[in-house]
Amino acid sequence: MFGLILGFTARSYYFLRGLMPTTRLVDAMRTRRGLKWGVPAMLLAVPYLFAAFYCSVQVQADGPGWLHLLVLLFLWNAMKFAVNGPVSLIRLLVARWREARMRRQAILVVPERQLMSPFAAEDEQRAVLPMRR
Repeated sequence: MFGLILGFTARSYYFLRGLMPTTRLVDAMRTRRGLKWGVPAMLLAVPYLFAAFYCSVQVQADGPGWLHLLVLLFLWNAMKFAVNGPVSLIRLLVARWREARMRRQAILVVPERQLMSPFAAEDEQRAVLPMRR
């Protein structure tokens, strides 16, 4: 019974995950190309906070009760963008540090052919070919 409930929950979560635009945007910002957009995307939290405030004011002014759900949804999305900004900045710094380390390691590992003189390839060919008299 527990496995059935867990499986249903997981399947419905991944089905709905593809339909939620903010989650898709956060997923896109977690790629290497999207990491640079994390901090500017924090600004998207501001309209969500305004929308949550507007809905909460409407509820307090005897508006429909289902606006409470929208308040929760707007606050959740604002929190996603507000938290994702610093996280993506840290991930970007780590990714750039790893890339710089890989470049340094690539420079340190120099093939032996480059350590030889520039005429080493010609010297090898002369040694293999018999000399004509």
